[in-house]
Amino acid sequence: MDFEELLEESVKIHGHLCAGQVLGVRLTIYGLSLIGITDPKGADRKKFMVYVEIDRCATDAIQSVSGCSLGKRTMKFADYGKMAATFLNLETKHAVRIIAREDSRDAAKEYFPDIPDKYQAQLEAYKIMPESSLFDIMEVSIKILPEDMPGRPIKRVQCELCHEFVQDNRDIEVDGMILCKTCHVGGYYNK
Repeated sequence: MDFEELLEESVKIHGHLCAGQVLGVRLTIYGLSLIGITDPKGADRKKFMVYVEIDRCATDAIQSVSGCSLGKRTMKFADYGKMAATFLNLETKHAVRIIAREDSRDAAKEYFPDIPDKYQAQLEAYKIMPESSLFDIMEVSIKILPEDMPGRPIKRVQCELCHEFVQDNRDIEVDGMILCKTCHVGGYYNK
């Protein structure tokens, strides 16, 4: 995987070049290599999943490089607000969580002390810093429920209050009634 080509493709999707794009491309290349994925958009496209923990620039890069997406159910979003992602090989069950090191922000200044804008210095430094200076790695295990796997929905039911359909065991049974989460606990919107 050629870094410059992947970065260029990521920038097209994201809309601009930023340090988060560089970090996301590097993180993805690294994560895929650690779980043994060499052709993420080709022969290996159904062999892995990615969990992202932040809805920022790097996530667009992760999607661009990996080919994973929410719509394909190969990308999962865990809203933790952390610059981290977990790569899971579905065949081997090998999973690694990669966390962006906070100290890499300050270390970037050492690589490009002549660039006064700290964000521009980060952008350039992230391109060349060693992975060990950019990321921490955790070996993790992930138990994936059948309803979270890519593929066709395994179940589809109708909420007895709002009559909207709910897929993949996201319904809740309360006093014998099948409800969607919104009707049971509320949602992000008000009617």
